[in-house]
Amino acid sequence: MNNTHLWRALGRNFIISIILFGALLGVLWVVEMFFPSLTLLKWHDPAWVVGIPASIIGVAYILTVRDPHNYTGFYAGIVMSVLLGIQFVLQGAYDSAFLFFLVFIPFQMMSIYKWSRNKDDGGASFEPKFLDTPRLIMSIAMLVFITLGDYVLATFALRHDGLTDQIAIKILNGLLISSSFLANYWLIYRKTDSWVYWFIYSIAGIGLFILIGNAFSVVLFTFFLVINSTAGIAWIKATKPENLYWAKIFVKNKD
Repeated sequence: MNNTHLWRALGRNFIISIILFGALLGVLWVVEMFFPSLTLLKWHDPAWVVGIPASIIGVAYILTVRDPHNYTGFYAGIVMSVLLGIQFVLQGAYDSAFLFFLVFIPFQMMSIYKWSRNKDDGGASFEPKFLDTPRLIMSIAMLVFITLGDYVLATFALRHDGLTDQIAIKILNGLLISSSFLANYWLIYRKTDSWVYWFIYSIAGIGLFILIGNAFSVVLFTFFLVINSTAGIAWIKATKPENLYWAKIFVKNKD
């Protein structure tokens, strides 16, 4: 099978992402000119600088895998994970760095393997599906377990800098980690639920950075919220009625 069109789609999404981020940075630069006290762009911060290409590549990744048959986006996801891992090391957030280096990169490699084999069984098992009830319950339990586990880790083992001593910040940071873990995991198996977790991830990020007072990251996660929501809607539309499972009560039946 010729996958040239899949790689072209990834290339187009990179161009779109560069244009979107160029526009975003341009707007923030103008805002800084009129409101110098805001300090939205932090070119002096190495972690922030690493985060810019990571975010650009990450948006191209999301735009590509919004097509549940285009596995090439996960190659971009691997590069994004490396850059984000470096960013978190620079920030001293070693729990997040651990996830990106030792969990998310293997997840994305598994996704490439699984998605690229979508013709082996005629594609039937690779259609987007919501989780059935037992897996849904297990997934919610994992969300709670990882969030609380990170809270305990942040409380007793990691840095104490005034910010990370705040309960709300620790909970939101744990929710950010747990939701991104489940989003990456369920993407391997083409579960539409992954976009529910990406939505939670975006909301948690907005809340977290509002509390921290990082205006740029609030804008960035609001941007992610829009991108992730459009991708989630695309997957819901691609999910057949018989594969809706628990989501049947929320999604109108499609004829």
